[in-house]
Amino acid sequence: MAKGTTVKMWRRTIGVLAGLLILGFGAILFSLVRLQLIDGQELQRAAVDQQLKDTNITALRGTIYDANMKELAKSATVWRVVLEPKYIQKEGQRQAVANGLAPILEMDAQEIYTIIADNPNSYYQVVKSQVETDVRDQILVLREELADKDKYGEDVVTAGIRLEENYKRYYPYGTLASTVLGFTNTDGQGIEGLEYQYNEYLTGTAGRLVTAKNAIGTDMPFQYEQMVDAQNGYNLVLNIDQRIQHILEKYLDEGVANNEVANRATGIIMNVKTGAILALAVSGDYDPNDPWTITDQQALEEIEALTDETEKREATSAALYTQWRNKAVSDTYYPGSVFKMVTASMALEENIVNETTPFHCSGSIVPVEGDNTSINCWRLAGHGDQTFADAVCNSCNPVFVQVGLELGQETFYNYFKAFGLTERTGIDLPGEQVGQIRASDTMNKVDLAVYAFGQNFTITPIQMITACAAVANGGYLVEPQVVSKIIDDDGNIIESFDTTVKRQVISKETSERISKILNLNATTGTAKNGYVAGYQICGKTGTSEKVAKFYEEGGPGKATMQYIASYCGFAPVDDPEIAMLIFFDEPQGSNYYGGSVAGPVFAKIMSEVLPYLGIEPKYTQEELSQLDGVAPDVVTHDVEQAQTEVENAGFDAIVYGDGDTVLSQIPEPGGTIPQGGNVVLFTDEESTQETTTVPDLIGLSPSQANQRAGLYNLQISITGAALNSNATISSSQSIEEGTQVPPGTVISVNFIEADQVA
Repeated sequence: MAKGTTVKMWRRTIGVLAGLLILGFGAILFSLVRLQLIDGQELQRAAVDQQLKDTNITALRGTIYDANMKELAKSATVWRVVLEPKYIQKEGQRQAVANGLAPILEMDAQEIYTIIADNPNSYYQVVKSQVETDVRDQILVLREELADKDKYGEDVVTAGIRLEENYKRYYPYGTLASTVLGFTNTDGQGIEGLEYQYNEYLTGTAGRLVTAKNAIGTDMPFQYEQMVDAQNGYNLVLNIDQRIQHILEKYLDEGVANNEVANRATGIIMNVKTGAILALAVSGDYDPNDPWTITDQQALEEIEALTDETEKREATSAALYTQWRNKAVSDTYYPGSVFKMVTASMALEENIVNETTPFHCSGSIVPVEGDNTSINCWRLAGHGDQTFADAVCNSCNPVFVQVGLELGQETFYNYFKAFGLTERTGIDLPGEQVGQIRASDTMNKVDLAVYAFGQNFTITPIQMITACAAVANGGYLVEPQVVSKIIDDDGNIIESFDTTVKRQVISKETSERISKILNLNATTGTAKNGYVAGYQICGKTGTSEKVAKFYEEGGPGKATMQYIASYCGFAPVDDPEIAMLIFFDEPQGSNYYGGSVAGPVFAKIMSEVLPYLGIEPKYTQEELSQLDGVAPDVVTHDVEQAQTEVENAGFDAIVYGDGDTVLSQIPEPGGTIPQGGNVVLFTDEESTQETTTVPDLIGLSPSQANQRAGLYNLQISITGAALNSNATISSSQSIEEGTQVPPGTVISVNFIEADQVA
């Protein structure tokens, strides 16, 4: 081969090699540039993700306290069971873990085995959440057993089962205030009530635990861990008082049962000066510890009877939504005659009437001349001649028709708006609705005539009691508030909610005048069944019509009118402190009138709440003469001495047994006893076993009830309207008929005025 040819070949080879080197180094350089400058950040993140294990640390949800710092909702420690299949590789290990955990967690062993086997390279597989401490303790024992080499040999399990601390929402008082508190889901997020409304404050901020892993994916030693602590949520302090809430719920439920209420009931107690909600209840409530269980047995039976799965799911959702719904803020209704306190305030403020302005009621009225529309009074025979104050106490519709027409559409609507009835109250609960009424420019005279006595427009219960508070407190419209303040774990105030006064609607003078009329109404008028001796109650009843419902038992196409029975009032008259609205939707019992259905419940609640709040009674001489006394303590005294002490206290002594010393007595020392009542003294062991049967004391006059109780060696304590009326019948008794009790036992019997139909 020629020398020139050889040189050319070498040059070509060197060129090719040089080209390959340049191309190779160029590719490497390009890759370095791409990796460093273009994909660098993404690759760094991927490397960190591969080398680090990031675990969330759940924040402790804030506690909800009542006004006295009693815990109404709190977060209790529970545990999350986590498996790390990477450490459970052998078949024997997998079987041992699955078989060991299954009975503890009440799960199928195969299900747990599948979680391990299907995720062999995983370090985090949640098996079960929110297990209680007793379950955690069993798992800790299991972990020790699985590490026993003598038992498991080569299949010993020393890692792979982890327990992570978590939190579960817990409501210590069960159903108490459930529609106010609401509940959380499994992720700890608020779903209803205050839990939803204040979720941002209650939730807190989750922490993080970052752990380094080596090349084979195993956790590095402790010094490679970094923890960011969770920040606990803030706590709520409510205006709601657990004791007052309990009283409200107790008697509301009693009223629902006694009056066969078909569509739930609600009650609200509010401080008239500050707007603080002291209690708010809806009957047919649920347990927020188990909110997904339907509590309405009738609804549950109807759902279970369905065969179509779609219909069953829809019915279940509807039933749950109903039991969670806060009727006090989310439902609208015709307020009925309780609204007359608002119309009366308008009229007094505008000087259209005064307390003695004369009216005549013939039983009906035609509001617009030439129109055939006639509006009846509840007393078809009419009330005859009466003053305006009498008309309020008589709850006379024709008089309020005249007053409404005298006010005129524009003035009436302006006051209606000023009382906050065209807007949401601003209460700090979710789902607040607002009612509907025609504006003044579209309102005709017939509309106005009916509006004046509380029909044909809608408001919510919370709007009604807020308007009532303005009537009572000197005319100031205050914003209702459930939460008093938000605090941290050290008690530092994060945010407080002071009284918000929106405006003054009526003058202080008008407020005082209408209060006196409403006090007269509770003493001698249609609101007598809400009367409480010594506490100067101001009250107004309401019986409002609802849209007629169709019932199968009524026959095809036959409608039955339904009603809402309510009582709204406040106390005491000279310096009002609290207002209360009691509201029963569709009572199906023997009576549906507000005075008879809601009035007694109002009285029972007020008789316990007012003393609890430290409001001193101011008894009239007549009330003092009828008040119960207090049984003296004569236990361990000799019989003759005991008889003398009982008689000196103004009571009669009745001795059972042949002993010389009093072993026990009924009523017990310090117990209430009617004026001139009996103290029964038991003087030997045989006599202390004496019992008598409680008779039926319902539907009787005071004298009849007292006489019947006496036949059974019992005595009664009279409560309710009987203290200021002669036309009363007994509506309830504190001890059920048929109960065996010692002779001399005092049974509290509540009386209502039988003809209260307003």
